[in-house]
Amino acid sequence: MSGPDSGFPSEALPKAVFGDADFERIDAQLAGTDRLLAEAYPGDAGTRQPVHTVYVPADRFTPSLAADWGQLALAAAAEAGGIQRLAELVGLPAGLAAEVAPRVEAKLGTEAVEDLRIDFEDGYLAPGRSTDPDATEDAEAVRAADQVTEAIAAGTATPFVGIRFKCFEEGTRRRGLRTLELFLARLVETGDGPHSLPEGLVLTLPKVSTVEQVEAMVYAVERLESSLGLHPGRLGFEVQVETPQLIIGPDGDHPVAQLAHRAPGRITALHYGTYDYSASLQIAAAYQSMEHPAADFAKEVMQLAVAGTGIRLSDGSTNVLPVGDAAQREEAWKLHARLVRRSLERGYYQGWDLHAHQLPTRYIATYAFYREGLPRATERLRNYVQQTLGAVLDEPATARALAAFVLRGVQCGAAGADEVRALTGLSEGDLTRLAHPRLAALNAN
Repeated sequence: MSGPDSGFPSEALPKAVFGDADFERIDAQLAGTDRLLAEAYPGDAGTRQPVHTVYVPADRFTPSLAADWGQLALAAAAEAGGIQRLAELVGLPAGLAAEVAPRVEAKLGTEAVEDLRIDFEDGYLAPGRSTDPDATEDAEAVRAADQVTEAIAAGTATPFVGIRFKCFEEGTRRRGLRTLELFLARLVETGDGPHSLPEGLVLTLPKVSTVEQVEAMVYAVERLESSLGLHPGRLGFEVQVETPQLIIGPDGDHPVAQLAHRAPGRITALHYGTYDYSASLQIAAAYQSMEHPAADFAKEVMQLAVAGTGIRLSDGSTNVLPVGDAAQREEAWKLHARLVRRSLERGYYQGWDLHAHQLPTRYIATYAFYREGLPRATERLRNYVQQTLGAVLDEPATARALAAFVLRGVQCGAAGADEVRALTGLSEGDLTRLAHPRLAALNAN
């Protein structure tokens, strides 16, 4: 830039090398890159991501399950001396435990489960339980849809809810598709038509080994949308990463990195499957864990594969449950809280919970993560927005990360929107725009 507004007179600048023809040539050369970045890497949507997913076998699901689990969680914590004592037991300093405890207690009493998956895969319909498994699963797929509708009407539904159906391997794919079809068709039939699907509906495709299985799922949801009168693109789905073939394929490539580009706009999340993945690598059962080096490698590849695509990530579960005597519960709670915190520090903001007694430590660890980081993050955000020089000179990318951190804390209930506004001067909408500027610009247009 030259001229009166630039501070330098035009004659003081070197003669320009690049002309319009040069710029047009470079623009043309990079047009494909521009399209790729705009279409395939839009960034995170900034909408709420649940902190966990609870899996329950389909035959055990009831409309009151979330509230029931909340009461079981509160009772287990009370037996251990209360939420604050449990928070201190798993390693929180007394002051932070006191800060977190009332928030966790309120959460367990009002919204104990954020994301519920009604499971028709592992753990469902044990052998010998039914003389006609197909008829039983047909009936329970319809029943599950009815009970979701009932929960929505009663106000007891979780913010996110859906099913995990059987995988697309040869022996189970037709059964999985049948269950998916029955569940969705019943939801549409018993509601107000195509627009009656739950806003937080989630579908989970398990044990994915190849990109082709995901492409088959895209075809399946397109057919369902057409048949049920749903808006094109209404049905997204999660992919469970439970096999090493999805991390490294037979050609040495990383199939998981192709998913976002071969199923554009359809995949909502990748979920790591701790035990199936570990077993596939022949890791002994005693050492199968979310923190095994093999698990860390798979999750790092997943993280790289979907960076910038808007596809979210979830860690897996621990099957060491807080049940049994007091000593067994305490050890399991300590393990669970540590693993939740570990995942959060590594950029995995969601995980699986398998038992009601895991809920207290899910929220204790999650809320502590955000509460602990809130003072410094809000100070740096305030300095950035107000252009105040502080101890850390943050650039726009870091400011986006700070805003995203605080926004997640607000969305999960670890911090209040009014509290954050008092600390930063920013509303929840301001945080969203600061954390996700590209999407804010697109929405403005």
